[in-house]
Amino acid sequence: MKDLLLIGIGAGDPRQVTYEAVDALRSACVFFVLDKGRDKDDLVQLRKAILQRYRPEGGYRLVQVADPVRDGQADDYQGAVHDWHRQRAVLYAQLIEQEIGDGETGAFLLWGEPTLYDSTLRILDLVRERGVALRLQVVPGISSVQALAARHQVPLNRIGEPLTVLPGRRLGGHGPIDNVVVMLDGQSAFALLDDPALMIYWGAYLGTEDEVLIAGPLQAVKAQILQVRERERLRKGWIMDTYLLRRAL
Repeated sequence: MKDLLLIGIGAGDPRQVTYEAVDALRSACVFFVLDKGRDKDDLVQLRKAILQRYRPEGGYRLVQVADPVRDGQADDYQGAVHDWHRQRAVLYAQLIEQEIGDGETGAFLLWGEPTLYDSTLRILDLVRERGVALRLQVVPGISSVQALAARHQVPLNRIGEPLTVLPGRRLGGHGPIDNVVVMLDGQSAFALLDDPALMIYWGAYLGTEDEVLIAGPLQAVKAQILQVRERERLRKGWIMDTYLLRRAL
């Protein structure tokens, strides 16, 4: 039986790490870090900064491995994601079996909240199917959705209205929008909306020193968001952004 922690570490600011997460960080012997390439080295460095802040004495191992690459051009999006998850499951199974010794605890440091738009729990189900016995603990974290609302000082829900969270590729077919949080929108789907009553609260690199925030009527600020988004993506080589679309009352 292998002991494994999934630790939510917030949207990027080390100060968003909870007391429970700090306790979990201090109990782990080995941390697994997926390297997504030079362009996204910031993501690795932020994890290392969190470890240096909360485990300054060291006493742990850091296992850094290359993350399998997902086929971003595949016509079958879900099929490509399932293939990617299977590749990750093979890698995770090897890491867990080889790197977590008797009496040790391993850990993944996960952005935001481990149960919201993160694939690790699904991948670990595949790891179990490969015969790896796991004793798992999930530590919740502050999600980018929460950080976005806090930065813009807006409540996520309005009285008597639902809140929908969806990926960017599903926005166009969603229908009428009242309160919708959009994540994983690599194509800036908001730019295709022409409803004059929509407000947008947009944020990128939330919780980091590169944080960018823009808010206003969608039709008035969409061009600015597109310009800033592309500028920042080119500057850093990657971008993580989230936004809330809301119909004005």
